[in-house]
Amino acid sequence: MTRSFRSLSTALLFGAVCALPISAHALTSISKETDVEAVALKVANETVQGGYKLITMEEVKKMIDAKEAFVLLDAHPKWEFEMGYIDGARHFGFQSNMSGEWEKDVDVTGATQDDYRKVLGSDLAKKIVIYCGFTKCGRSHNAATWAKKLGYTNVYRAPGGITAWKDLGYPYQVVPNTGNVYPNK
Repeated sequence: MTRSFRSLSTALLFGAVCALPISAHALTSISKETDVEAVALKVANETVQGGYKLITMEEVKKMIDAKEAFVLLDAHPKWEFEMGYIDGARHFGFQSNMSGEWEKDVDVTGATQDDYRKVLGSDLAKKIVIYCGFTKCGRSHNAATWAKKLGYTNVYRAPGGITAWKDLGYPYQVVPNTGNVYPNK
């Protein structure tokens, strides 16, 4: 491993650790430093593997408030999306574990890569921000990785997801009358 790659890996790991939103929910589910370290390493390794950047939900909220032009994508399955999503978010579901095979990685029956391109838009340089449920969830990683594979160049993952968004007290939407309720902590 070259020195510059080690430095890059260390910088990415440090950035991932600093970007991890520590919510009340996360504190109850991650009780030991080794657990925090495991999640930080998972996010850092996924970021290097996927070739995308990380962003916090505070930064996403600032972009929304500033009316910045970007695509916001929720990578949950449809039923989870309906329980709570950020206003203006587009939806395209992905699985939690990545196989590298399109048909196994998406959570939308019969969806094609062209369907995903339609959701993301034709501008390959437009900023795309992808989120899912929480830091340990892999759906946003899969969605961001596939966006990069399809040629999008300005892809961000918000690892804290809708849980961090809610922890910050930001408003979210639900699809009424689905019977699904997003849990409050």
